[in-house]
Amino acid sequence: MELRHLRYFVAVAEEGSFSVAAEKRLHTAQPSLSRQIHDLELELGVQLFVRGPRGIELTPSGRVFLDHARVALLQVEAAAEAARRAAQPEKSAITIGFLTGYEMDWLPAVMNILRSKLQSTEITIRSEDSPDLAAGLVRGMIDLAFLRPEKHAAGLQFKLLRQDPVLAFMPSDHPLAARSAIRPQDLANEVYVGVSPVRALVLRTAIERFFKRHGLTIKPAHQAENLAMAVSLIASTGGISLLPLYAQNLLPKTIISRPIQGAPMVDLVIGYNEANGSPMLKFLLSKLDEIKFQVSSRNGR
Repeated sequence: MELRHLRYFVAVAEEGSFSVAAEKRLHTAQPSLSRQIHDLELELGVQLFVRGPRGIELTPSGRVFLDHARVALLQVEAAAEAARRAAQPEKSAITIGFLTGYEMDWLPAVMNILRSKLQSTEITIRSEDSPDLAAGLVRGMIDLAFLRPEKHAAGLQFKLLRQDPVLAFMPSDHPLAARSAIRPQDLANEVYVGVSPVRALVLRTAIERFFKRHGLTIKPAHQAENLAMAVSLIASTGGISLLPLYAQNLLPKTIISRPIQGAPMVDLVIGYNEANGSPMLKFLLSKLDEIKFQVSSRNGR
């Protein structure tokens, strides 16, 4: 079994189609791809795919193998990145990731801590969705990230920074904007802009539990893949979305927020790969309490 077999298998599994995987992901001929998958199945002694009503589907063996194949490919990427970094030891480097919007609160504190090391350290900042940050940590592309506690992220450690309340965001001329706080039942008949179960699973889960706790059955009329899309949908549909406190940092004047009675909370954590031996990572982790204090002092918390 070679790495290409794993890459081909993962591509077909994620695309659900031999032709799409061959053309868009792998840039190879479909017959060649089919032959490689057939060889892989022969070597494993199990069938990985079957044809279903919606196209190619994984067998039970295929679903199990997919999890392991993904981990194996991530480990290879992490090993390659570690090797590249080891070849350039003359200057320390650290890559820090932020869930988009949180860098406004946390980046100044981090840079203040690193001020004495700026001359000898190359610092890279990335702003991404939480799942992408977790994947970057696993792959060794990111050293430290401010994100949600993502599940299914092998080898990662998370430390709680704070819990943020979820607020109701709406157009400034919305009828509920006149209220100082929103009751859960006020949301029942509103146009609801939900969040992606893929890009914001932690937030979506917290909101769904909140609805269930209050006996509400609310289905999204629209679904936002990111914060910018949520703001755009709120403005264009006149709807309401439930988003964490930090979203206030990125609002136009036409969108406002209101607290929710009994609001759900979402965790903000700092994440890192336990296999990462970077001295700069260890230094920042040792200063975590100081970073938290700077942010809380600036925000009056």
